[in-house]
Amino acid sequence: MIKKNGFDNEKYLEQQTAAILERTKQFGNKLYLEFGGKIVFDYHASRVLPGFDPNVKMRLLHKLKSKAEIIICIYAGDIERRKVRADFGVTYDVDALKLIDDLRGWEITIAAVVITRFQDQPAAKIFKNKLERRGVTVYTHSATKGYPTDVDLIVSDEGYGANPYIKTKRPLVIVTGPGPGSGKLATCLSQLYHEYKRGVSAGYAKFETFPIWNIPLKHPVNIAYEAATADIRDFNLIDPYHLEVYNKTAINYNRDVEAFPLVERILEKITKVPSIYKSPTDMGVNCAGLGIVDDEAVRYESGQEIIRRYFRYSCEYVMGFVDSGTVQRVELIMKGLGLSFKDRSVVVPARAAAADAEANDKGNEGIFCGAAIELKNGDIVTGKNSSLMHATASLVFNAVKQLANIPDRIHLLSPAIITSIKNLKKSITGVKVASLNLEEALIALSISAMTNHTAQLAMAKLSELNGCEMHITHMPTPGDESGLRKLGVNLTSDPNFSSKSLFVV
Repeated sequence: MIKKNGFDNEKYLEQQTAAILERTKQFGNKLYLEFGGKIVFDYHASRVLPGFDPNVKMRLLHKLKSKAEIIICIYAGDIERRKVRADFGVTYDVDALKLIDDLRGWEITIAAVVITRFQDQPAAKIFKNKLERRGVTVYTHSATKGYPTDVDLIVSDEGYGANPYIKTKRPLVIVTGPGPGSGKLATCLSQLYHEYKRGVSAGYAKFETFPIWNIPLKHPVNIAYEAATADIRDFNLIDPYHLEVYNKTAINYNRDVEAFPLVERILEKITKVPSIYKSPTDMGVNCAGLGIVDDEAVRYESGQEIIRRYFRYSCEYVMGFVDSGTVQRVELIMKGLGLSFKDRSVVVPARAAAADAEANDKGNEGIFCGAAIELKNGDIVTGKNSSLMHATASLVFNAVKQLANIPDRIHLLSPAIITSIKNLKKSITGVKVASLNLEEALIALSISAMTNHTAQLAMAKLSELNGCEMHITHMPTPGDESGLRKLGVNLTSDPNFSSKSLFVV
């Protein structure tokens, strides 16, 4: 199916920028804006809102760069247990380093990095040292005394006052961090406490993209948010405070609604005046709904994202990262929308390719893997593993050959080259399965392109795979996963291991 554009970035950018500036003025030109979700490379948003620029939020900050600076929060516990960001396959501390580089590339000022709930964890101390020795200002915040029940202790010199004040110069301070639970809200409120002690009437607001507050509760784009956060059990609901005060329906999610009474009391304790916010939705600055220009396209792609999440959590379950309840939750979400794996166009062809590999077994060592990709023109191409290549490598080669109109009988890599690489792997690294994974195959293709015009034509088509839908019948090996991530495909896989061995390289 050819994807339709369902989102207008420029309209969103204009509306969101104006809303943030207006909120900043409300608080005497000092606003701490808690920035939920991903600032850069927001691939979830780009998948459920087709046409959404994954870096549109970075473009927004670039427009505001003369008025804004960034505080990056990271929870010390996430550093210690090496929590991984799934879409990039990097740990949260590495993601924070990458974010600093990205922000600098966009000429956006970084005020500081804050390590939250810091208790002298060894890995967190190393991370702190590394940043400071590279010239980055780092603060550490301990857990807030009295939180969440004793507001008098929270809003005191023993509570928020025990945290060091983070020096900022500009009217808009964006507080962000990798993943939920990074300490963004606590950092914002701690800063507000210090600002008011200094006589500055600063304010707090929240920038979240999902759920979208002004579309229906059961709209697939909002349900896709529930699927994406099934592991932390987030769920959407009608904001009861907003409904009571304004008699209007607004969509929010459980954690914000549950936290609102406490946050409202803390804000009133800090400011010593009644809060201007009457609901958690009031706190938000979210114009994403205004950017939707094709509701049908958004609904379809949101359904596809829910199916992708089902496959991801199924794989994470067999790898031990999530519990069975997470998978069951997404299954229920899928059933509620009448979706099944068959609604993902590449699943059935990939499984058929695996069956074909088994029927024509030629040295696959008992593992039969199939793969399928849907090109942007709607064509579906398949591949299967063999004694020469992994299914992912076979698929990518078949796909670029089709895009470049290269006949199937023509080899992009000489069998002699593949045999030479296999012999190297067996003799030097001692691997049992020496067929080429995708990353190895792409390196070999790039070398062949120096002397092989056909390989050069195929190489030129690799970029056209970006954003294409792909499914494989076994979880990718590290070399396959790395190559696929660089190609930018939207990958799902069945929850099967690619080898009978427990350790796979």
